[in-house]
Amino acid sequence: MKWPKARQMAGGGMLVGIGALVGAMLSSAPGDAAMQPLAKAALPGSQTAAASSAPILAKADAAITTPEQAGYAIKSVLTIDGPLAHGNYYWDESNAPATGPMLITVDIEAQTLSVFRDGHEIGVAVILYGTPEKPTPLGAFPITQKDADHVSNLYDAPMPYMMRLTNDGVAIHGSDVEWGYGTRGCIGVPTAFAKMLFEQVKLGDIVIITNGQRINVGDAVSGV
Repeated sequence: MKWPKARQMAGGGMLVGIGALVGAMLSSAPGDAAMQPLAKAALPGSQTAAASSAPILAKADAAITTPEQAGYAIKSVLTIDGPLAHGNYYWDESNAPATGPMLITVDIEAQTLSVFRDGHEIGVAVILYGTPEKPTPLGAFPITQKDADHVSNLYDAPMPYMMRLTNDGVAIHGSDVEWGYGTRGCIGVPTAFAKMLFEQVKLGDIVIITNGQRINVGDAVSGV
């Protein structure tokens, strides 16, 4: 396992999942000339605007009476000492139950992906994401396909531990997460992290992608 150098703002003002700023933030989205060969996805298209208009975050309400009203409560986040760098990740299941509903959150602004089991964060990784020309779509997406040895039929490139989110090729998959690289809409995570995530999630589990929306421990994610 690769341990992170550090993570800023741990546990405070978290972005759906994290709220940590990456140690080496991109000053601008990388262009096509810097495209990572392992970044493989078609342009998401018009689905982006439609998906991002749906409310996905909500404050926890003491008056709720059913799990459906409660949404997916964020119960705890991992404590990481300082900022994560590109290629780093953190995985620790010790404070989470062995079973429970899974949720993956991605925040483009923070360049991080978080994994939750039963509301407890068990994994964090720095990501690659789409360029302005081929952006990563925002919204809530169920995982519709899993393939550990997937090869892109668009780019003839490996997408290890692929977890498909859209019909036009956007997925989470293993990649070389390096500074200055982008994707064609996919979420790229370190391959070792992708393997652990792949083993945890099932078809139908929800991935929520935002661009700076914040939620705190004790708040809830709706639509999961």
